Amino acid sequence: MTKNEIILTREGLQQLEEELEHLKTVRRREVAERIKQAIDFGDISENSEYEDAKNEQAFIEGRIMSLEKTLRNARLIEDDDILADRVSLGCTVRLQETNSGKELSFTIVSSAESDPKKSKISDQSPVGKAIMGQPVDTEVEVKVPSGTRNYKIISIEK
Repeated sequence: MTKNEIILTREGLQQLEEELEHLKTVRRREVAERIKQAIDFGDISENSEYEDAKNEQAFIEGRIMSLEKTLRNARLIEDDDILADRVSLGCTVRLQETNSGKELSFTIVSSAESDPKKSKISDQSPVGKAIMGQPVDTEVEVKVPSGTRNYKIISIEK
């Protein structure tokens, strides 16, 4: 893996491509129309609608540039790249918190596609770093903002 390479799952790649397409085809037009309407109101020097639309336009253009860079440096993770016996990018892991017995399940992805709400955590997150490369039945200690947590790896699925 090169320094700038971003590893993505097939689903993650598709989501980023769809977001980019939406920003370029829909959001750009919407913001351009807002700017046009704001200019039609007259003096733009004290026009908050114009300023707001220009700020949104700058945000959208920045996101487009970021997505294009990510996609240029993207490498798709193939099924053969996902290990079944050790935690790796693309695998789904089930952990058990040793103190409470509570079980967690999530997929390990790169930071470009992490989404904790969808049970996708980054390999660069505290938990991700602690479990990467570890086999089933390994116990790990994870330092999180609220303290330290101990987990046992219950299962790993491709």
